[in-house]
Amino acid sequence: MTSVWMGLRKLGLGRRRDWLVGGVLLTVVVGLVETTLGWSAVLEPWETLPPLVLIDAFLLTAASYLLRAVRVRVYFQTALSGRFPALLRLSVLHNTANNLLPMRAGELVFPWLMRRYFGHGFWAAGASLIWIRLLDLHFLGMIGVVVLWMRAPSPWWGVLVLGWLGVLPLFGRIGRLECKARDEGVGHGQRLRRLLAIVSAVAAAAPQEPTRVLWLYLWTALSWSLKFVGFALILGHFVPVALWQVVLGVMGAELSTVLPFHGIAGSGSFELAAVTAMVPLGVAPAEALAGAVNLHLFLLGTTLVLGATALLIPVRRQHG
Repeated sequence: MTSVWMGLRKLGLGRRRDWLVGGVLLTVVVGLVETTLGWSAVLEPWETLPPLVLIDAFLLTAASYLLRAVRVRVYFQTALSGRFPALLRLSVLHNTANNLLPMRAGELVFPWLMRRYFGHGFWAAGASLIWIRLLDLHFLGMIGVVVLWMRAPSPWWGVLVLGWLGVLPLFGRIGRLECKARDEGVGHGQRLRRLLAIVSAVAAAAPQEPTRVLWLYLWTALSWSLKFVGFALILGHFVPVALWQVVLGVMGAELSTVLPFHGIAGSGSFELAAVTAMVPLGVAPAEALAGAVNLHLFLLGTTLVLGATALLIPVRRQHG
């Protein structure tokens, strides 16, 4: 555990500005809930939550973390073969850091652990993470289309789904930009060459084989679907509205974990995103806030349990 935190400090994850902003957001959320709703009233519905629902939601979330590890294995193919326990530890710790650290600082844990556990290049792993996040955003967009279809069924939503899926083959073609960007940089100024070198590196990390893109998207869809179902079980208990409204609330909350603005443990940004998604669709602001806070508490509890469990997985380090 000590080595993990020492590594995080080396990555510069202790920037005072980020922690200050995150601390302010956390204080504002705690104070806002107390003054508007009261913490006792917000937490009271936990007493009526069926234990089986809580267990199911936890297991679904844990399974989604497992599938994320499978996705990383597919992404890097034979480079990570035979070391799935280490990969699972990496995936869970990466998600734990993402959920707890402010301003997306947790994303740096992925390339750091890839280098530490597997000897993979730090910047190459970071470039690969960009494509993994693009797959996440693409599927979240797909869920958004499904929610709109649930609200107002129409055959046109099916056409939009097909068009949205039509974007995926572009992933396999992006890699061609690598050579082009490298060639374009010849003979230009240092700043332009540096920019084109970055574009080339990111393009080189893109999954190029159509079958690999398909499998990556399949694991992305399965992992997010399990997580959405688990979160919808929890949020639906605290916000008894239509299923499509619950799903949209979950999507809003999850978008806050992908986008750059992120408080300590997601405080503030998580609640704001969930409330912003639900209130315009007819959910009462107080009800939406209470539901968002309780969903966030479930996420944090699950994160801490799974993160602590991941630290128990033995791993052979290649680099410190």
